[in-house]
Amino acid sequence: MRTGDWIRVHRRLPMALIAIGLFLTGVGSVAAASPSPSGSIGGDPRSVGQGPGLVGDPASAILVVIAIGLVAVGLTLIWLKLTGGRRT
Repeated sequence: MRTGDWIRVHRRLPMALIAIGLFLTGVGSVAAASPSPSGSIGGDPRSVGQGPGLVGDPASAILVVIAIGLVAVGLTLIWLKLTGGRRT
């Protein structure tokens, strides 16, 4: 190892140690979560007194997704028409 390389390593060493320390601090706080379930009573908190199941209105969600797809196709066709389509 040349002298210049050794100096570059020594300049980066404090930053590497700080980064490792911050990483280990973050890992400790994430690992501190308890794996046991929370104490909520009453089943699924997203539904009113019912067990697990569909939440919301799935039919309207499907219709909205289809509508977004149709609008995207329509805008694409309009764009192709306005710009002259494919050019070979």
